[in-house]
Amino acid sequence: MGQPVAMFEIVSDDHESLGNFYSDLFGWSVNSDPAWGPYALIDTQSGEGALGGGIGPAEGASDKGVKIYVKVDDLGAALERAEKLGGTRLVEPTPLPEGFGSFAMMADPDGNPVGLWA
Repeated sequence: MGQPVAMFEIVSDDHESLGNFYSDLFGWSVNSDPAWGPYALIDTQSGEGALGGGIGPAEGASDKGVKIYVKVDDLGAALERAEKLGGTRLVEPTPLPEGFGSFAMMADPDGNPVGLWA
């Protein structure tokens, strides 16, 4: 069985305005929470089991854009496998607030950033 895409992320220099844009365009709920700092969680209002996401500030010019996060059982093992296949480790496994698990980031052989979530 394959690993599912678990969430998406939109990163921008003007993440608050972009959150309003997507909320107005698609009817998504964009909810800030002090535990997440400037980051907001997105509920696409598509029912149970729908893919959710987040929107937040870019950490640099090359960080802007849309990313996917793939659900994996073991972040460290997934990063090691990615490296063996020609990918690059970008962010080590990092815990998320409020029991949302942990994430890591890698780049595929073309340099596309991909998130991993466990």
